Amino acid sequence: MNCYRKVTDDLYWVGGNDRRLALFENIHPLYHGVSYNAYVLLDEKTVLFDTADWAVGRQFIENVKAVLDGRPLDYLVINHVEPDHAATLEEILLRWPDVQMIMTAKAAMFLRNFGYTLNGDNIREVKEGDTASFGKHTVAFVMAPMVHWPEAMMTFDTTNGVLFSADAFGSFRSLDGKLFADEFDFDREWIDEARRYYTNIVGKYGPQVQAVLKKAAKVDIKYLCPLHGPVWRKDFGYILDKYQHWSTYTPEEKGVMIVYASMYGNTENTAELLAAKLAAKGVTNTRLYDVSSTHVSYLISDLFKYSHIVFASVTYNLGIFPPMHNFLADMKALNLQNRTCAIIENGSWAIQSGKLIKEALSGMKKMTVLGDDVSVTINSSCREQNVADVESLADALAADLSK
Repeated sequence: MNCYRKVTDDLYWVGGNDRRLALFENIHPLYHGVSYNAYVLLDEKTVLFDTADWAVGRQFIENVKAVLDGRPLDYLVINHVEPDHAATLEEILLRWPDVQMIMTAKAAMFLRNFGYTLNGDNIREVKEGDTASFGKHTVAFVMAPMVHWPEAMMTFDTTNGVLFSADAFGSFRSLDGKLFADEFDFDREWIDEARRYYTNIVGKYGPQVQAVLKKAAKVDIKYLCPLHGPVWRKDFGYILDKYQHWSTYTPEEKGVMIVYASMYGNTENTAELLAAKLAAKGVTNTRLYDVSSTHVSYLISDLFKYSHIVFASVTYNLGIFPPMHNFLADMKALNLQNRTCAIIENGSWAIQSGKLIKEALSGMKKMTVLGDDVSVTINSSCREQNVADVESLADALAADLSK
C-alpha cells in the first residue's frame, strides 16, 4: 500500500522510514530510525528527485507509482549518489527505461564505479548555474561539493522556492507519519538527532557548508526538502542558525561537557566531584559521559553544542585510555575546534594521560587548555589532598564561562 505526503500542490514526498537499521553507515546507532526522502513533481513533465535505500525500496516504488498514477516518469534528478539514496536507481530504470537522468559529471562517474550500467544517451550532466524546465517549473542546479561527498549538488525550484538540499539540513529519526518540521516539537524531539547527524556526517566540512549557506542566502527559499528528516516550510531562521553555529564550530551554548575514562571508578568519582563543585557554583548546564559506554557519535554531537570540555582519563599502558584516545582522534578527524578544555589525569605509576591529551589537543585548531595552575592529577584515587585542585578547576571553569 502506498504511503506518500503532499509537500505543495504538485510536489509529493515518496520516501520511506527505516526502523530496523541498527547502525547508519554501519557506525552510528539509530535508536529512533531514519527516513529516506525522495520527491515527485507533477508538471507538464514528471520529475523524481533522488531515489531511496533498498531497505524501503518496495514502499518507495509503490509511492512513486501511486503519485504518477499511470503517467510516465520523464526525469530523474540525482542530487547525491550515496547508496542510501541511489540504491533503487536500477529499479526505477527497469520500470521507466526512457527516463532522462540529470546529475553532475562526478555523480555519473561514481554510479559507474558502484556498478551501475548507465546509457549515456539518457544522462544530462549539469554544472553550477545550469537550469532545466519541466513546464511551469524551472530549476537551477547548485553545486555543493563535499556536503558531504564531492559529487553532491542541490536543486532549487525557482517557481515555488523549493530547495532540494541533498544531505544538508537532514536528520536521523523516522518521520512516523508526519513530514514537516512544524508538525513536531522540533527543539524537544529532534534537535539532538539533527545535530548528531550533522556533526558526524557533515561536520568535517564546515567551510564547504558555509559556501552553500552563502548561496542559499541569495535565493528566496520557501521549502527545504532534505534527503533525511523533516521538510521545512517555516521557521527557517531556526535551522539556519544551527547550521551557522555548527559549520563555524561555534558553540550553541555555554556549558561544560565532562568525558571520563575510568577503569575501576576512581577517575569517574573525580569527574562526579567536579560536576558537583560546578553545580554548587551555579554552573548547571553540564553533561557527564563515560567514554567507554557512550557511542562516540553522541559525544561528538554534544561537543558541537557545548563551549567547554573536561577530559578525565586514566593512564593505560603509558598512554591515553583507548576509548578516550579514539574520541580525541574522532574530534580531529571531524575538524572540531574553538573549544576551551581542561584535563584531569590519573594513574598508579608513570602518569602520562594528561600530557598526552594536551599533545593531542595541540594538533587541533583553536583549542584552549586551561593553565597548569588548575590541572588535576590523581594518583590511583581521589583523596582529600586532591579536593582543593578539583575546587580550583571548578572555579576556573566557572570564571571562564562567565566571560
